Amino acid sequence: MTSHDEHVKHDKSNESDEAKKEKISLDIKEILKVMPHRYPFLLVDKILEMDVAKGTIIGQKNVTMNEHFFQGHFPDVPIMPGVLILEALAQTGGILIHSKYLQPHKISVLLTVNNAKFRGPVRPGDILRLHATGLHFSSRAGRVKGEAYVDNKIVVEAEIGFAYVDKNLI
Repeated sequence: MTSHDEHVKHDKSNESDEAKKEKISLDIKEILKVMPHRYPFLLVDKILEMDVAKGTIIGQKNVTMNEHFFQGHFPDVPIMPGVLILEALAQTGGILIHSKYLQPHKISVLLTVNNAKFRGPVRPGDILRLHATGLHFSSRAGRVKGEAYVDNKIVVEAEIGFAYVDKNLI
């Protein structure tokens, strides 16, 4: 098994020979092997689907009242801070970039956020779906179009850029 195979699950059901696409999902244990983030700053609970060849990924964040930020971000009207939704999108995109290049000594770090739009609130009890589509990938950087959804309604969108750097240089 390759190191990539150790932390991903492959779903090849309903796969045509022509498409030859490989859909990957990751649970929280597998995400922890890829991401340097830990509680309270790991904002992706699960990767529902990832197609590295197509450059797409869908993650999930289960938003609960127990989140630390709800203590101070409008306690009487709790909503998830928009910058943390952007961070959740960035973490999802970072997982995609890592899975594309499979260099365990490197991590994706946030470089840019452009054209961010906040379209609706995210509240306790919501399931935040985190979609990222690759716009540009190289072994040194990447850029994704990120969209966050609650109940199939877009709540945040942005273009997010990353640098793909050696962990020892940070």
